[in-house]
Amino acid sequence: MKNKNKNSTDGNIYIPYEKRSGNESIVYFTRDLSAEGLKKIYDTINKNLTGKIAIKLHTGEPKGPNIIPREWVKDLINNKIPGAHIVETNAYYEGGRYTTEDHRKTIEINGWNFAPVDIMDEFGCATIPIKNGNHFHGMSVGKNMLNYDSMLVLTHFKGHVMAGFGGSNKNIGIGCADGRIGKAMIHTTPGQNNQWDIANEELMERIAESAKSTVDYFKNKISFINVLRNMSVSCDCEGVAAQPVVTPNIGILASLDILAIDQASVDLVYALPKNFNADLVERMESRHGLRQLTYMKELGMGNDKYILTDIDNGNKKISLAEAVSGVKAFKG
Repeated sequence: MKNKNKNSTDGNIYIPYEKRSGNESIVYFTRDLSAEGLKKIYDTINKNLTGKIAIKLHTGEPKGPNIIPREWVKDLINNKIPGAHIVETNAYYEGGRYTTEDHRKTIEINGWNFAPVDIMDEFGCATIPIKNGNHFHGMSVGKNMLNYDSMLVLTHFKGHVMAGFGGSNKNIGIGCADGRIGKAMIHTTPGQNNQWDIANEELMERIAESAKSTVDYFKNKISFINVLRNMSVSCDCEGVAAQPVVTPNIGILASLDILAIDQASVDLVYALPKNFNADLVERMESRHGLRQLTYMKELGMGNDKYILTDIDNGNKKISLAEAVSGVKAFKG
């Protein structure tokens, strides 16, 4: 199936807030980039996370410099989500996460062995439905995902060499798809030799449909946190080869709405002074990554309008400009 929507070539065009329509969701914001800040913002979106809880995060290639600090996640699990499992799937490319054996070695190298880590496709895959998809009717995900009652999508927001940016949508759209079937469905046209031939708008749409399968599976038992820190134009999948970070750190966002949190993350980057955001904006637009947002809206995955709520100041509604006021140049 192919998408024929009139907006199917808009992935390089940023839509300002005032030109959007529809309802507003709540997106919580803190400038506190620390273990305490992560715990504090988790409390705003944790009410429906019950039963056996999966924490989907990108554990990174060996010694990757920009992943979410392990001590933050350890503190969050120990104090807020005891018994939670970190969940991942194997990579589609050869490297430190291609096989389960190598993936487990990388997890140990990167210091994630303080909690159970479930490589969800270790024992195979399962297909879950995608409602109203233009490319897929279902997505092949790591089989073990079906063992969980709730999911916290804990995302390091950053750029990406193909997707333009990696937010909550990419974290689960690629990260829950199993390493052999699901990721191939997203990245590769069957029968040709280029593993990465699907790109630009079509890639963004496939990622979003895959993410929708996970969102629909967990229904109201899924929450989202984006950490806007160490935002290289490169994904954490590039590990030590990632491009140097030049975008300032901004803060942490949380929401029950996957579109609202990714849209707010993008908006905060665009709200930065141009001398601070040029590289990351260029990466998003040149890869047509903004199609992730418009397509999520078309799929009914959430709202691209939101109330940005400052939990550092009594849940006050703030503007994007206020949120990035005073940001300082990145220092590694």
